[in-house]
Amino acid sequence: MDPWLYVLDLVVFIGIFGILALSLNLEFGFMGLANFGKVAFFLIGAYAYALLSQAGVPFYLCLLASALVSAVFGLLVSLPALRLRADYLAIVVLAFGEILRLIVKSEEWLAGGDWGVTVARAISLEGASHRVDALVNIGLVFFCLFLFFLIIQLLADSPYGRAMRAIREDEEAAGVLGKDVAKFKAQALMLGSAMAGVAGGLYVQYQYSVLPGMFMPMITFTVWIMVLLGGPGNNWGVLIGAGLVEIFERGTNIAKDYFTLHIDPSNLQYILFGVLIILVLLYRPQGLLRESPVRPRAQRLAYDARRAAQSKGS
Repeated sequence: MDPWLYVLDLVVFIGIFGILALSLNLEFGFMGLANFGKVAFFLIGAYAYALLSQAGVPFYLCLLASALVSAVFGLLVSLPALRLRADYLAIVVLAFGEILRLIVKSEEWLAGGDWGVTVARAISLEGASHRVDALVNIGLVFFCLFLFFLIIQLLADSPYGRAMRAIREDEEAAGVLGKDVAKFKAQALMLGSAMAGVAGGLYVQYQYSVLPGMFMPMITFTVWIMVLLGGPGNNWGVLIGAGLVEIFERGTNIAKDYFTLHIDPSNLQYILFGVLIILVLLYRPQGLLRESPVRPRAQRLAYDARRAAQSKGS
């Protein structure tokens, strides 16, 4: 295989998982929601895109539908799940993701079961080389990544973003100041789920097919590694984390074609990820990049809310 195709393929996956990592950063880094079911909304977007693509719907409408369907499921999951906290919320959304995977695997009438369905590329130039085709997909993926990065960055630097941070720091105190905590959390899950849905659509159109085995729980934990490595609450850091993790993950698969490895590449990935997490937790628990400088404003808001709650109680 052409070595440059490995590189171009790596860049595409960095962009796709960069979108996923940004969506988790919105939910966890800014709002404090432990979403361990990220792969569920990735799956929903992927299958929505695939089924609509088979029906002949244009790719941009397929991507829009992937975002909308995933956002609706994000809202539906948020209604009962947001009554739970911390570990319980994480367990519920984790189970939701695995239940969805088993449904699409078992119900062949829905999307082909284990055999899955084939998906046409969003943009494919007739007669173009594989390199050109990959470059076109890089342009599409990174255009979507840029739009989502811009949206989240503007959102994080706005009063709305500061309210999200205040809820993360102390939701009871933020509620005293009149912030609708449940509404903020539901909106964060909806937007994060919509982003994951678009990433799922981009993923399957690049892979030419969609299969249940493409959406194992390990994807969720890989995205968590990206966020924790880069720095929760810092969008630039999260993108750096996504790039490093994908280089580790894809690099081990590439290495087997050029070097004699005495260990399975998948096992080598887990070893590298484990060592990486240990090093980060020991020496950089805040991630490679600290949270953006607007955080003190959110802390002051949370502090004022606590003071108001104490005054009200007294």
